[in-house]
Amino acid sequence: MNNTNITFQVTKNHNDITVKDFLKNHCGVSTRMLIKLKQTPLGITCNGEHIRAIDKVYNGDEVVINLPADRNDIIPIKMDLDIIYEDEHLMVINKPPYMPVHPTHNHVTDTLANGVAYYMQSKSEIRTFRAINRLDRDTTGLVVIAKNKYAAAILGKNIDKTYYAICDGQLKVEGTVNAKIALKEGHTIQRQAGVCGITAITHYKPIKFSSNHTLLAIKLETGRTHQIRVHMSYIGYPLAGDDMYGGSLKAINRQALHCGEVGFLHPVTEKEIFLSADLPKDMKKVMIE
Repeated sequence: MNNTNITFQVTKNHNDITVKDFLKNHCGVSTRMLIKLKQTPLGITCNGEHIRAIDKVYNGDEVVINLPADRNDIIPIKMDLDIIYEDEHLMVINKPPYMPVHPTHNHVTDTLANGVAYYMQSKSEIRTFRAINRLDRDTTGLVVIAKNKYAAAILGKNIDKTYYAICDGQLKVEGTVNAKIALKEGHTIQRQAGVCGITAITHYKPIKFSSNHTLLAIKLETGRTHQIRVHMSYIGYPLAGDDMYGGSLKAINRQALHCGEVGFLHPVTEKEIFLSADLPKDMKKVMIE
């Protein structure tokens, strides 16, 4: 099993405070993680020596957290992965269509998680699968995966995503959809927009037109299930291929939706990272017809 060590430098701005205060308020370590670290042998060290959460740290000290070993309960399956970025703390993969992110009752061995489990195993690493952003089975694009609990906690707060979608018809103006989303009555998967449900806000901007379709750049203020699909259908421009929400299957046989860009601060180095993935072939084909 793999233990991950993460090092933090104490600066003069954090001089003479407790380890607990330093890790929680300045390093983003959660209360739950701090409890786990206190229960882990040498879970927290300062300048190479064990230190308690109530002890003080001073300018120039080097504090290291030793994260508990991960476990993997997902069946490793060999598959091709389009890895856009990877380091010791995270990886970003361009997911193809028709692939679920997580295993389910109906998808046990054909998910992105299975492929990542095999990839990690091939590197003699054991990692819990932690996808920070989740895409529908038929949606393509960038999935950010944290390799440890600390990276997952930090990344979950600050990923900026741009989606690209193709809707039926020509949508000439940019706009915002602010409509609540709820589970459709009598359904377990399908959603609907209206006055009831949970607040959902979607910003869209047309960037390219074909004779029957519009390519949109989309930003979300909220992250509800099927949000883009539901909102575009709500305003009368369902996604091409999204027959669940009124889209036509003539040009493409899946919802034309792609997570094309992600930007975030690296959870450990705090370096700005921006990554992109080109539109898949089936979506490009729609826009040239």
